[in-house]
Amino acid sequence: MNQRPAALTRPDGTPVRVLVVDDEPDLAEVVTGALRYEGWEVRSAATAGAAVREARDFRPDAVVLDIMLPDRDGLAVLRDLRAEQPHVCVLFLTARDTVEDRIAGITAGGDDYVTKPFSLGELVARVRGLLRRAGMTRERTAASLLVVGDLEMDEDAYEVTRGGAPIDLSPTEFQLLRCLMRHPRRVLSKTQLLDLVWSYDFGGQAHVVELYISYLRKKIDAGRSPMIHTVRGAGYVLKPVDR
Repeated sequence: MNQRPAALTRPDGTPVRVLVVDDEPDLAEVVTGALRYEGWEVRSAATAGAAVREARDFRPDAVVLDIMLPDRDGLAVLRDLRAEQPHVCVLFLTARDTVEDRIAGITAGGDDYVTKPFSLGELVARVRGLLRRAGMTRERTAASLLVVGDLEMDEDAYEVTRGGAPIDLSPTEFQLLRCLMRHPRRVLSKTQLLDLVWSYDFGGQAHVVELYISYLRKKIDAGRSPMIHTVRGAGYVLKPVDR
């Protein structure tokens, strides 16, 4: 049975609200989907003007904001947003990756900065971090715990154990295992895992998924009955050990 993915809510218990502003339809759709997967309310806008209007109506807690928009740049949008909502969290999302661009974004008042291409898992984690630091959310402890057999993951504490023994994972390994644990007994294809864990335009390099599955197996299944299984021609599945 799948756990509810959302582990953060507003202090009053209602879902976190996030506005995604990007003029690339495919990217906006992928980012919006990943944030909704957290149980949050998400809206999107493709222009600076639409972003300001949507923010005025939606009153988001956080904004994922592309700096390069067709009508005005994201720095100008940030100024407009902060004029009406001084405490809204803003994460810049952009293809500009020079040190000077990063400094400009942060100096303008952005709270964080992610460059394209990017990992959806990292982006979601950064938004969660901004909301927590701003004190705009409360944690739902029960919702943050994923359990499959004797394997447990605390999404908020960033901890994984199997049979009570702690398992140290890299950020990418953690995100990959998180996807598998959110869909126990369900086969996930390499393409699905690429979309969920790695860059939205990673290029379909399925060997990266194979490599990280092998890393996970060494840490999760080493010396134990295996939980991560390969389904030939279909993908991978995480199953509790039958007793």
